[in-house]
Amino acid sequence: MFTFISYMFIPCYTEVEGHPVGTARNRVAHKHFRLDTAKIKRAQRLLRTGTETETIDRALDEVIAEYERNRLTRDANERFVRSGIEIKDVYGKVAR
Repeated sequence: MFTFISYMFIPCYTEVEGHPVGTARNRVAHKHFRLDTAKIKRAQRLLRTGTETETIDRALDEVIAEYERNRLTRDANERFVRSGIEIKDVYGKVAR
C-alpha cells in the first residue's frame, strides 16, 4: 500500500552553517585575473592569510575600510572649516 502525496514541503533556509545563502548582495563571483604572484605572496605574508583567495578578499576589505576612513576624515575636516572657527598660530610656525 502507498499514499499519493500531491504536495511537497521544500524548506527555504536563509543561512547555511552560519553563512547567508547567496543573494544579489553577497553572491560569490568567480573571476579570473592575471595577477603578479610576488605581490600576492607579499600581501599574504603581511595580512597573515592562508590562501590567495583569502589574501585578495582581505586586501579588498582593507581598501574599502581605508576609503571609508578617508571619507569620514574629509567630511569632518569640511565641517570643521565651515564652522567658522578662527585658528591662531600663537607660535608663528605656520607660514601664510
